[in-house]
Amino acid sequence: MLQERLIGVKNLLEKAMKRRKFIKGITSLAGLALTTGFYSYRIEPFWLEFVKIKMPIKNLPKNLIGLSLMQISDLHIGNRFDYSFIIDSFAKAREYQPDFVVYTGDFIHYEDFNQLDQLREIFKNPVKGKLGTIGILGNHDYGKNWAENKLANSVVKVLNDSGVTMLRNEQKEIKGFNFIGFDDYWATNFHPNKVMKLYDPKKANIVLAHNPDVCDLDIWNNYKGWILSGHTHGGQVKPPFLKPPMLPVKNKKYTAGKIDLPNERIVYINRALGHLWQVRFNVRPEITVFELVEG
Repeated sequence: MLQERLIGVKNLLEKAMKRRKFIKGITSLAGLALTTGFYSYRIEPFWLEFVKIKMPIKNLPKNLIGLSLMQISDLHIGNRFDYSFIIDSFAKAREYQPDFVVYTGDFIHYEDFNQLDQLREIFKNPVKGKLGTIGILGNHDYGKNWAENKLANSVVKVLNDSGVTMLRNEQKEIKGFNFIGFDDYWATNFHPNKVMKLYDPKKANIVLAHNPDVCDLDIWNNYKGWILSGHTHGGQVKPPFLKPPMLPVKNKKYTAGKIDLPNERIVYINRALGHLWQVRFNVRPEITVFELVEG
């Protein structure tokens, strides 16, 4: 009888220990989830990284060797997050004193025309290159359904007035460096052949194209060189050892960073400075600083 009671007590103790371990495990998981959620919402979206990369350019003039080109992409100025972060990031970027600056689209996240006022406020003090500042539009700069041409034209005017030379299927040569800028792939004014038929392989060229899916189109006229894109934000959330679960591109290899392409092309996909939603995990916001070298 005594032995049976002892066995019963032992079983109760074992069950209690298992229950405590279970509760402790659940509590630990809940704590981890809260910590990860706080980090993803309040820390990483505002933890800017300056990424430094060498950029070999064919036919680069000798006087441009060693100079810097800064890429800023996907600001998404609007009401989704505190865009004072953009203002603070611009201040940090200006300290680099870049020689060239390129903006690769999605300046605003359109809800109403207040975003134009917000854009004007921020671009009172833009990041500008000592030699030149170039920009292109992204899909969000075209508003609803990427089809509001009046809005896109207004965005362009604000930026041109602030000293950013906007290219819309056009090219602009500055100090022997030729910038080729596409309008947005998803919007209403995507006509890359208009400018690529003028491509001169003897120049020091670089292409700006917001959406990296354009790399797979038959538009390149044997172009060889760099293509700077944005659009993906690197997925914003990337589980360790896995691909980002959501990417707004057809070709899912276009996530972030430098990717070698056929025919001696290279695309670099910036992870974005702003964000559509205030959440990032393992994908910090980025400003890229390229050092121009002989190709």
